[in-house]
Amino acid sequence: MCMRSGNFSGKGGRRRTSYKKHNKEASESNNKPQHSCIMNATQFKVQKVDLQQVRNQIQHRTDDLSSKTLVLRRGQPFTILINSDGRPFDPQREKLVFVLGPLNVDVPLSVSGQPSPNQWSAIQEKSLPIPYTPCPLAVSLSSPVSAYVGVYELQLRVETGQSAKTYFLGHFTLLCNPWCEDDSVFLPSEDLRNEYVCSDYGVLYKGSPCNMFLRPWSFNQYDKGMLDICMQLLQLSPQSQADMKKDLLNRSSPVYISRVVSAMVNCQDDKGVLQGNWTQNYSGGVNPSTWSGSGDILRMWSETQFSPVKYGQCWVFAAVMCTVMRALGIPTRVVTNFHSGHDSNDNMVIEEYYSEMGEKLSIAGQDSIWNFHVWVESWMKRPDLGQGYDGWQALDSTPQKKSRGIFRCGPASVKAISEKKVDMPFDVPFIYAEMNADVHKIIIRNGNRLSCAVEKDRVGVLICTKHPGSKKMQDITAEYKPKEDDFRCVHFRAPFKVKLRSIEHAEGDLGKVVPEGIAVSLQLLKAPIVGENISFNVIIINEGDVSKKLRKHVNAQSKEYNCNPTEAFWKADNDLVIGPYETMTVKHEISFKEYMLKEVMEDHQVNLAVVIEDVESQKRVMASEEFHIKSPALKIHVQNKRSVIINEQQLAMVTFTNTFDVAVSGELTIEGSGLFEKVQISLTIQPGETIWRPISIIPRMTGDKMLHGSLVLTNLPIILRGFKTVSVQAAKR
Repeated sequence: MCMRSGNFSGKGGRRRTSYKKHNKEASESNNKPQHSCIMNATQFKVQKVDLQQVRNQIQHRTDDLSSKTLVLRRGQPFTILINSDGRPFDPQREKLVFVLGPLNVDVPLSVSGQPSPNQWSAIQEKSLPIPYTPCPLAVSLSSPVSAYVGVYELQLRVETGQSAKTYFLGHFTLLCNPWCEDDSVFLPSEDLRNEYVCSDYGVLYKGSPCNMFLRPWSFNQYDKGMLDICMQLLQLSPQSQADMKKDLLNRSSPVYISRVVSAMVNCQDDKGVLQGNWTQNYSGGVNPSTWSGSGDILRMWSETQFSPVKYGQCWVFAAVMCTVMRALGIPTRVVTNFHSGHDSNDNMVIEEYYSEMGEKLSIAGQDSIWNFHVWVESWMKRPDLGQGYDGWQALDSTPQKKSRGIFRCGPASVKAISEKKVDMPFDVPFIYAEMNADVHKIIIRNGNRLSCAVEKDRVGVLICTKHPGSKKMQDITAEYKPKEDDFRCVHFRAPFKVKLRSIEHAEGDLGKVVPEGIAVSLQLLKAPIVGENISFNVIIINEGDVSKKLRKHVNAQSKEYNCNPTEAFWKADNDLVIGPYETMTVKHEISFKEYMLKEVMEDHQVNLAVVIEDVESQKRVMASEEFHIKSPALKIHVQNKRSVIINEQQLAMVTFTNTFDVAVSGELTIEGSGLFEKVQISLTIQPGETIWRPISIIPRMTGDKMLHGSLVLTNLPIILRGFKTVSVQAAKR
């Protein structure tokens, strides 16, 4: 059993609840004077019960979670006090049996002994008599580590020789226990438990590998009533609605729980939380880019009688799932896969089509590469897979493909993915393809293929998550993709090659690649920022010993993170002559006005491509790059950041300088879970003007917290963000 020692004197601001009995007979009072723990009465009657909420929740590390019930972790004892109306409990005269609903499991009270690790137990604790005070019955109840996760009803049945009476004692919610070595979600590091279970904020990584950005997110698992909403999510699942008893028994397994949650976060098959939308038309709902936390989404779902919240995209689905899993006690982190493959026909090949001018073509039903895709990993044992596959399991709640008839994905062992164990449950082949498919880049004209290049490591180029204890990025690519040979890019049916790291020439059935050809590459001169020009170089190398006359076609297309680009919004074409063994660098700039015409928003990318055509042979070679354009950042300052004390007022300041050449208007939202209530302010900022907005914070929880702000502009399609982390300390005594 898992024990925790500590001081149970309580915590400031925490409530203490006495649970009144509901049984009519048990509510009868005994008016006789009570002078000691030894009383003369004929019956043992329950007067009231104290579930010791403050003490038990501190001991179970659930004191910050908000619920209408007592909140506990499995595999760990908890104590309740029962006051009798009349004489005290006498094991010679009656038998006490605790009944756990809704499955009606009987747990007889033992007057001595040790708790069992494999079943529920109830043991009478020794209590010291207090003169002239009724002596409560102290009982230590213990749950097994295999107990199901959910809401329990606790009753007490008093059995005598002639009759039995049942008293309602209250409800409690039981969670997984990552602090307990025998629990299947046990995580051995306290630092990792703090990050992946306790932390209520995080950062999500978006954009592109060469220009990624951090997106702050509040998981909000400590918000008022949030745990109860997570329990409703389990109770509303199709599995629970079809067979509640079977569902509850299965909820002992985090593997089962995670599959239920993965399905319930989307609404494709059930009364799930979020409705996806990738159309750019968000009427009737919320643009997914404007969400900043899970709390608003889960509350809206609950308050609208479990109607799906509009709208979500991959990072929203993942972040909401992370909230639910952490609330349930399952260690979970959010993961981003950059250049995530979506293989529509399961052949492990992504085909991209380009025009002879270098424009990427959108073909209905074709494969695609998302600039990034976001899912979660949860830590758990996998007894169903055999030895060696415990640990991080990939789970994806974005509705992409059905898993055994339901839109869900995982848990897939990360170790199994890295070993290409595609026969292992659940959904290993699908996730493997997202980071390992080959990419065929095909140039076509009038339906005929002019050239094709195969890129072997374009997909899954970077897989990352937040580093524990900091906002730094942790590269976990090697956990999914063990290091193999150097990158190999094979070209065929064209005499040119694109220099992307190392290259191998292909021969045989693919046709011979001419060694002396033209190499072309793209080079961004600086990270693009909204409001500034995009500056880049086209670098052309003649590897032959003769001059060549070339045509250069460069274009830029706007692209959402998960789909193919639109028509080019910028083009540049010209002829040039390159000498033998010459390297030529041509600089280009795309102005702010040109790329803003296509509404480049937070989650939009630019697809930049160049095609070099040999005028004499009419053969072509191309290079392409996709990148994100970052928005300017809000700045947040916290007064006396190193001395933020719980329940003491502090001052924070949000600032922004308008660097655009036009006035901007929008709504500024500032929030900080555990620090203060959300604040929303409408603003208009003139060109060159700096705004300062003070925010008063009074922390109500200790630990690391995040204050973050977002400014959604209405006259420019831009969202500005900023965040600051603070460490809230306990008050000094």
